[in-house]
Amino acid sequence: MSRNPAFPPNVSDFLLASKRCEITVLQQLLQMGQLVGRVSQLIHVLQRERGTANIYLCSHGVLFSQQLAARRRDVEQAELAVQRQLVQLDAATAPLANASRLFSRIACALHHLNTLPTLRLQVQQQQIPQPNAMNTYSEIIRSLLALVFEAADACVDPAIARRLIAMFSFMQGKELAGQERAIGAAGFAAQRFNPQAQQQLLQLIEGQERCFLSFIEFADPQSLAQWQRIQQQGDSEFERLRRIACTQTQLADSRDITLRWFDITSARIDLMKQIEDRLEEALMASCRAGLAAAKSTLAQEGGGLQTATEGYAVFIATPQGEPVISEGIHPRLGRSIMEMIQQQSQRLQALSIELAATRTALQERGEIERAKSLLIQHRSMTEESAHLLLRKMAMEQNKRLIDIARAMLAVVDILPGK
Repeated sequence: MSRNPAFPPNVSDFLLASKRCEITVLQQLLQMGQLVGRVSQLIHVLQRERGTANIYLCSHGVLFSQQLAARRRDVEQAELAVQRQLVQLDAATAPLANASRLFSRIACALHHLNTLPTLRLQVQQQQIPQPNAMNTYSEIIRSLLALVFEAADACVDPAIARRLIAMFSFMQGKELAGQERAIGAAGFAAQRFNPQAQQQLLQLIEGQERCFLSFIEFADPQSLAQWQRIQQQGDSEFERLRRIACTQTQLADSRDITLRWFDITSARIDLMKQIEDRLEEALMASCRAGLAAAKSTLAQEGGGLQTATEGYAVFIATPQGEPVISEGIHPRLGRSIMEMIQQQSQRLQALSIELAATRTALQERGEIERAKSLLIQHRSMTEESAHLLLRKMAMEQNKRLIDIARAMLAVVDILPGK
């Protein structure tokens, strides 16, 4: 807090400091919103590179050899934009809540991105199996999504937190759609779908619906309306190819179908990217509106407060709320200052209550994700299979999914290997 070193402490100093801290946090949230937008674009082009690599590997280098280089350049450009945004993050000024975890997630994401050159060389030389390549790409994308999740968890403004949760949920659903595109492309290129791949596709379809329901809960009206319009349009050819992938094991020469599947699913994901861009716009608008409002309040109230309370030493309120005025302060001015203190306190309390309600949903989602990670670690399950098992346990025990997840986390210390 920057103020004159006066003694006794001055009421106006701390009222102004409260507003300045609010502005500082909102400025950091604006930076975080910009970072989330850059990460969104990076994930989008990584998803396309993953799908291209899948087709290239499964066709033994016959298809998409030229597209690999173009996809790599797109990712490198988006990665550079993320790196530039990270440089602007200020870790020293009024850190956000859970900033330590956030910066740890950033470090993890950068570490995973560093594996891309080796992965690309292996893909180019066809020295890595398609499932391994896909898993590595997906792990990189998962680390970037985890960064967005922590950004939402670190947010201290409820309106901005809702925007971040909506965007994270939609990005997660879009990632599952990207995995569906990649697995489908691999199957069509290889001219076969084994039962495991078909089970994965079904789980990915169910997972998309789950994520989009969460998005619908937190989305702004314009983004939600745009999503509903896309949903109403539908795509009969996409549904037909999806049914083939989920029900047929052996296919005839499917090179044309492979390219058609990739084009259709890419168009679908590009439409999702438009929603994602709209969500980013809503996020940034919320950040800028909050920052502008805080600055306006400071400008309107701050100057008058500093002038009116010059020479003011101590201000105390009785239990009945009546101001006790120090020498040199008119009672009417004292009441005005008390009203400002009460208004600031009530506003911050209302924000705190709203933020707590928003964070409850995010916290429960995080606990469910950690429970799924335990199942993946100790039972060697896929993410989709782990979710299905948790849901099955919840139905059998007539409990909420979050209750099952919390029960599992409560016994984590006694699980094997801990």
